Order: sequence, then C-alpha cells, then structure tokens
Amino acid sequence: MPSRKALIRQPSSRLDEGLVTHLERTGVDAVLALRQWEDYVNTLKGQGWETVEVAPADDCPDGVFVEDTVVMFRNVALITRPGAASRRPETAAVEEELARLGCSVNWVWEPGTLDGGDVLKVGDTLYVGRGGRTNAAGVAQLRAAFEPLGARVVAVPVSSVLHLKSAVTALPDGTVLGYPPLVDVPTLFPRFLPVPEPSGAHVVLLGGGRLLMAASAPKTAELLAGLGYEPVPVEIGEFEKLEGCVTCLSVRLRDLYV
Repeated sequence: MPSRKALIRQPSSRLDEGLVTHLERTGVDAVLALRQWEDYVNTLKGQGWETVEVAPADDCPDGVFVEDTVVMFRNVALITRPGAASRRPETAAVEEELARLGCSVNWVWEPGTLDGGDVLKVGDTLYVGRGGRTNAAGVAQLRAAFEPLGARVVAVPVSSVLHLKSAVTALPDGTVLGYPPLVDVPTLFPRFLPVPEPSGAHVVLLGGGRLLMAASAPKTAELLAGLGYEPVPVEIGEFEKLEGCVTCLSVRLRDLYV
C-alpha cells in the first residue's frame, strides 16, 4: 500500500540567517515562522499524513527546508550534497531517520552537488534542474542511482529561481504548473499550465485531488478549483522571504514498504 509519511524539521532560531540568492533580503520573524510551520505540519496531519520529525539542527539556518537534503524514488533515498557548502551538515540526521524508516540509502559524492528542490518527479520521470545549486556531476549521479530502477532523468535549465521546484511543480495528472517568467523552457514539459502568480507554481499533492498551496496564490487557487481540484491554503510568508515554498518544508514518503 502507498505510505503517507512526511519528513519535517523544526525551523532554527537562526532562520533569519538563511541563504537568499534571487530575492532582496528582508527580515524574518522567527516566532511567526515557527507558528506558520506548526500550522503547515498540522495541515499535513489533518489531511491524513503522518509526520516524522528529523532531529532539529539549530546551527543550520536553512535546515527547515528539509526537501533539499534527499531525493526519493520508490523506497530508495539519495542523500544529496547541497550546492551551498553551509547546508551540507543538514543531511546526516535526515539520513539517519530514513535508514530507521527502512529506506535503502545512497549518497551524492564530490564533485557532485544536488539539492532536492531541483528534482520534480512526475510518474517515473525525474526532471532535474541544472542551475546554481545542482551541477552536471550531481545530475549524472542522480541518473546512476535511479535509472537502473526504471526512472527517466531529464535535465532542464534553471536560471531565474533558486531551484527547479521554485519554478514548477505538477498536478496529479502530470500537468506541470509554472509562472512563465520564471520557467526557462516550458516546452520541455509535455503538458504545461501557466499560472498567474509565482507562488501558484508550488503544489503538494495531498491525495484525492487536494493540493497544499501557499495562501499567497489566491488567483491560482481559484484557477485550480475551477479545474476540479481542492486547494488547501497555508500561510508561509516568513519562509517565502527565504525563497521557500510549500514543497521544500517536507519530504513526502509515498512508496515506503508498509
């Protein structure tokens, strides 16, 4: 049976020191961020997901963006080697938790760099963003890890945003959502649906047509509701200041042996 677990990690009290690459830095309210994170976690739980909390790492300002530390394909975990050296200490506790859950664990090795936020899975196709945080060696190691398991790895350029999933995610039917000014080559995706807001490009599939989305994308929520989906909005404004979105605050584990 499909599993419904989600890895999460509490935000650091040093969240305000998190990396920013494509946005102008603005102050982050750590107290409000913690409240927004708790609401995000409670929303996952309310939608039938079991959350698994990775040990906190207060000395890692970006640690709450747990998605960047691992790429999952079926029951296999590829522990990443983040493109920002300051984020590499984040992976050890994630690896420990995934091993405890029974995953087969692999690693990205130097000189490869790979951030989990650069990998969008649509069925058995893994789109991987080649940009600021993920290099060619990282893409090659992703291929080596998952193509023998039946994955198809497609590299796509990323230049205007931090990660591929900052620009695009996908609906349950495989249609890719994106805010056109931030998507380098929309024609690389077989089905592409433009959305009217940057944060509207980010959805987490909760099951049953329900889509976890940022509250900052009401026009996109209306668009998707008109297509028969059920948007589930959450306020994550403090994380958006650090180029975060709904996808990067958890790792959805859908294919564990349960």
